[in-house]
Amino acid sequence: MYGAKPSTLEDGHQPNSHPDPNYPAKIQGRARIVDGDTIVIGSTQIRLFGIDAPEISHPHGNNAKWALVALCKGHLVTADVRARDIHGRTVAQCRLPDGRDLSAEMVRLGMALDWPKFSGGLYTELEQAGVRKKLWLADARQKGRMHVWVQFEARQLANKAKP
Repeated sequence: MYGAKPSTLEDGHQPNSHPDPNYPAKIQGRARIVDGDTIVIGSTQIRLFGIDAPEISHPHGNNAKWALVALCKGHLVTADVRARDIHGRTVAQCRLPDGRDLSAEMVRLGMALDWPKFSGGLYTELEQAGVRKKLWLADARQKGRMHVWVQFEARQLANKAKP
């Protein structure tokens, strides 16, 4: 059902063309949530396949993290490893025991955006109306407008420096 295979990973790097045969194709266990699109199972940090959620320090970032916590709480998560990037990061399609795809659920909840460049548009139809406006920084990243991020982070730093 969710079988699109990315040609590059979320950060634009090519996946390993010669995967390590000792690296597991499936990882299962309790997930520790890092943010809205990153989990850790055991000692493996896993980027959820095909989506983009706001960073913790960005608007709605904590909400996205806690939405993923609520989905995973008390469940074993199965990660079907799709690729490893040149930095050794794992990209995987993750499922709950009832078969729900965590990426699909996060998009359905309005806490993440489909990233068609990597998902092949797999989750596009699940996006809520207006979610790209709500998650504007993630949308800007997908469109290559990183200057928007730089400006946002500069304002955040300036606000922290004020007495």
